[in-house]
Amino acid sequence: MQWLQRFGRSGIELCTEFGRSGVFIARAICGPMPWANFIQQLYAIGVLSFVIIVVSGLFIGLVLGLQGYYTLSQFNASGALGELLALSIVRELGPVVTALLFAGRAGSALTSEIGLMKATEQLSSMQMMGVDPLRRVIAPRFWAGFICMPVLMIIFSAVAIIGGYWVGVKWLGVSGGEFWSNMQSAVNFHDDVLNGIIKSIVFGAAVTWIAVYQGFSCVPTSSGIAKATTRTVVYSSLIILALDFLLTAVMFS
Repeated sequence: MQWLQRFGRSGIELCTEFGRSGVFIARAICGPMPWANFIQQLYAIGVLSFVIIVVSGLFIGLVLGLQGYYTLSQFNASGALGELLALSIVRELGPVVTALLFAGRAGSALTSEIGLMKATEQLSSMQMMGVDPLRRVIAPRFWAGFICMPVLMIIFSAVAIIGGYWVGVKWLGVSGGEFWSNMQSAVNFHDDVLNGIIKSIVFGAAVTWIAVYQGFSCVPTSSGIAKATTRTVVYSSLIILALDFLLTAVMFS
């Protein structure tokens, strides 16, 4: 009975926390937003994540091209390397890996920044001056993450495909015309590219939501901020993988 009570209590606390975070983000995004802060957050979240996205996409494309070539060559199907690369990256690797990198770099930064603002009483000072911290601090960061995520995913996918092209065509000798023609015939914009963009939009909203809520609700101490940052990365990674399964089951069933 004690185990059942603990299980029920944990479930109630989880539902309460989820409802509280939903009210929190709804209050933040409903209403006017300071556009100057929004532009600053586009730079901080999107532009500063550009390097890690490009470098990671390049190396993932190189590795996938190399492994894909050696696997396909066993069946005399190395010409299908372009199809393999495009479908793997656009459908799954692009949205998922970009979201994981986004959570590790931008999500943790958002949580620690907002947590530090809370610890130094900047948020309380805004409330005393009649400024809503949800619209001043949270809304620009949420919308910036929501917009930057699909853009970063597109960049990641393009760089990864170029990396696979360098390995397959320039290094291993796959026909360039066959590489691109098989890719173009296999990839459908609606079924593959658009679904990948939709995935990235959902991941971006989920990761940014978790990051800003953990920062806003953290204990305003150094250990509290550290724990909130850790929870952001862990929760974001788990929710990305769970949402990827659900979205894939719906989109490609």
